[in-house]
Amino acid sequence: MNSVTPFIGTPDATASAKPATARVPTDWTTKAMQSRIRRRYAAERRFRLAGLAAVWLSAGFLAFLLSSMLWQGASGFVETRVALPIDFAAAALPIEPARLTSRGADLALASAGLEGAVDSAATRAFGKDGEGLLSDGAWVTVRDALKADPGLLSRKTVIAVPVASPVDMAAKGDGPPEAEAVVARLKARGVLTRGLSMTFLTTADSTDATRVGIWGAFKGSLLTMIVTLLLAFPIGVLSALYLEEYAPKNRWTDLIEVSINNLAAVPSIIFGLLGLAVFLGTFGMPRSAPLVGGLTLALMTMPVIVIAGRNAIKAVPPSIRDAALGIGASPVQVVFHHVLPLALPGILTGTIIGMARALGETAPLLMIGMRAFIAAPPSGLRDPATVLPVQIFLWSDQVSRGFIEKTSAAIIVLLVFLLAMNGVAIYLRNKFETRW
Repeated sequence: MNSVTPFIGTPDATASAKPATARVPTDWTTKAMQSRIRRRYAAERRFRLAGLAAVWLSAGFLAFLLSSMLWQGASGFVETRVALPIDFAAAALPIEPARLTSRGADLALASAGLEGAVDSAATRAFGKDGEGLLSDGAWVTVRDALKADPGLLSRKTVIAVPVASPVDMAAKGDGPPEAEAVVARLKARGVLTRGLSMTFLTTADSTDATRVGIWGAFKGSLLTMIVTLLLAFPIGVLSALYLEEYAPKNRWTDLIEVSINNLAAVPSIIFGLLGLAVFLGTFGMPRSAPLVGGLTLALMTMPVIVIAGRNAIKAVPPSIRDAALGIGASPVQVVFHHVLPLALPGILTGTIIGMARALGETAPLLMIGMRAFIAAPPSGLRDPATVLPVQIFLWSDQVSRGFIEKTSAAIIVLLVFLLAMNGVAIYLRNKFETRW
């Protein structure tokens, strides 16, 4: 018979334990607790007010920036003109009216002495200093009027032509005293008018502030951004897909990831030196071309797109992949039919950031020669061109006061271009976005 060892314990161990003290509810009506509550609510109100003040301060700085740009740049879109009487019959220009409808009309009018005829008409109308009242491009306005109506060659007419930069600034209230006296005299005669300057939106750079235009730089920026997007977006997205979905996890993959992260933080001028050495020095591509500018900015933008793309792909739930594989989809179909469409909104967000940075860059484009004086808009990817940030930089360095308002006006165009580009990208992002 097995013996059972009895349980040996302390008989009074449980009995000697003291009963737990009952928890007393907090009395919130006491003076000390009410003081603590008031301090807590006061701290919360201070934190909320501090956050609200920070938001309003940021909005105030933004409003000040935009209002100052609009205030200074709005006059850049306005042109001052003077009514100039011209007697073409008395000028007797050696050109036939039928020649004005041909392709060589501009050259024919220039060789016929039209510029001298305009200067003579200004001297007769406004005195010996009348020639200095007109812009260097006044005769171009007269040339366009003759091309539009060849019948003007046989009669006298009045054409509104742009005035010189000092007179234009004085008419806008920011000119030298001697120019203000001239403006007062012309206003008394009723020959001054002001209106929207289409020249600023349709021409390229010039040495005269009244003749400069933004179209050449705008077209250069557009062509450069197209090249940048066509190269950086597909290569960046495919690189992100490979690194996240297919690449093995080893030391070489880690080295590539570290390198991409480091490239995203490299100063932009380093990419300019790379473009100068590789695209211009090694491959002999043309300087100041949108093609070279786009290639250089694509190198700078690609790491940003790769990093944003990897994060967006990683954010897609694994259940999406498992469900697609479970119904028989191949790995490639899983990636391109399910993962990529769901990750596209995040990828587009990274693309917006990268393209916005590329649009505002100046340093890398200066290194490849896109700061040259370009008097004609580019007609292709290999033609000499400049971009909006570089054009703004060049105009801000001019001595003439007329370029100040043109600089602000160009900044407005750059901001509108940036907002339009971001608006399109945000629309595409919201269109493909999926709510989980």
